[in-house]
Amino acid sequence: MCVSALCMRTSSPKKSSANGLSSSSITPSLGLVLLLWVAGLGAAMQFAKIAVPFTQVQALYPNTGSELGLLVSIIGFLGIGLGLFAGMIVAHHGFRRLLIFAMVLGAMMSLYQATLPSFELMLVSRLIEGASHLIIVVAAPTLLAQASSDRYRGLAMTLWSTFFGVAFALIAWFGLPFINSYGLAGLFLAHGIFMSLVAIMLAIWIPVQMLNRHDKLHLNFNTILGENLRAYGSPNIAAPALGWVFYTLTFVSMLTLLPGLVPEQDRIFVAGAMPLASIGVSLTFGALILPRMSAVSAIIFGFALSLVVLCILWLSPDKTWPAIALLGALGIVQAASFAAIPELNSDSHAQSRANGAMAQMGNLGNTLGTPVLLVTLGTFGLSGAIGGIMFCFIAAIGVHVMLRRRRLANGQN
Repeated sequence: MCVSALCMRTSSPKKSSANGLSSSSITPSLGLVLLLWVAGLGAAMQFAKIAVPFTQVQALYPNTGSELGLLVSIIGFLGIGLGLFAGMIVAHHGFRRLLIFAMVLGAMMSLYQATLPSFELMLVSRLIEGASHLIIVVAAPTLLAQASSDRYRGLAMTLWSTFFGVAFALIAWFGLPFINSYGLAGLFLAHGIFMSLVAIMLAIWIPVQMLNRHDKLHLNFNTILGENLRAYGSPNIAAPALGWVFYTLTFVSMLTLLPGLVPEQDRIFVAGAMPLASIGVSLTFGALILPRMSAVSAIIFGFALSLVVLCILWLSPDKTWPAIALLGALGIVQAASFAAIPELNSDSHAQSRANGAMAQMGNLGNTLGTPVLLVTLGTFGLSGAIGGIMFCFIAAIGVHVMLRRRRLANGQN
């Protein structure tokens, strides 16, 4: 499979969408696809720069207690409530404009955090940074889908799906040694410079898109409520997000739980290998099957395969390979879920809504997943926790089957 085919212009002309983003205004380009993925790395590092060196953050704010966890999770709170709202704003005001704004805002917050402010001010900066993060994860994948050719759009979205895991791995491999030399302030400063450079490159590379001024947006409670009802009532817009929430409910929580089940001498290896397995499968097996089956079928297959591996893990919880294989199987779900957005939604207006819903459900799952799993584990033991994860996988399959039937009833795939 030649990745350079991403650079080929598709032969069929494309019409302007209602929001003023013309697909033809972006020539399919491998370079732009990679740059947008790098912007995603910057967004994921907004989480990773606090979560990975959490011990050092604790040392910086030693008297905060459990409130310290808010420095990680507060970014996700905005996404839970405002995911679709962000999709509306980005679609109305222009993907290029708001993506660059979000990168600059993120850079400013990182540069401010490099001053190591008080906990309260750091928390405020993280809340503002959450707005930056949310806009990036809505705008960047929508532009990325436009910047790839029809044939290799699934491959491009597969690449996008790895941004979170790759960012965490980079901070773990390079960020922690960097902190040892330059401190947390050095890491925040480096992240701010990185975001600034990417913003400049995006401003140069992404063509200017005209905003359709006739697309008036009246932002009030009824508008936002109606948008949520329409989006989640659509079997096309809602499908990727409603399956994704079950993935995120289990992914981070399993990264937390599973290494503790294996022998102590294998825990570091398993903790590092699990996210790498997910990324590796996304880029290899996910990329191989997506051109051969629909993204929704690949999602269902990934959850079904994960159920099989989970049964093996249940029988042999102290073995290292089932834990790694489980995260690898979920790598198919990861890749196919993002590929499903442009597959089920042909115009950028609907894609931005679908990406907003993905951000909303993803943040909900990430916020609730680990606490719910820990409560389940404490109440019902290991079997209960694994049973809860199984329920999530089965529910995800059921949701996708149900929504596919609705699309077929409407004459869609």
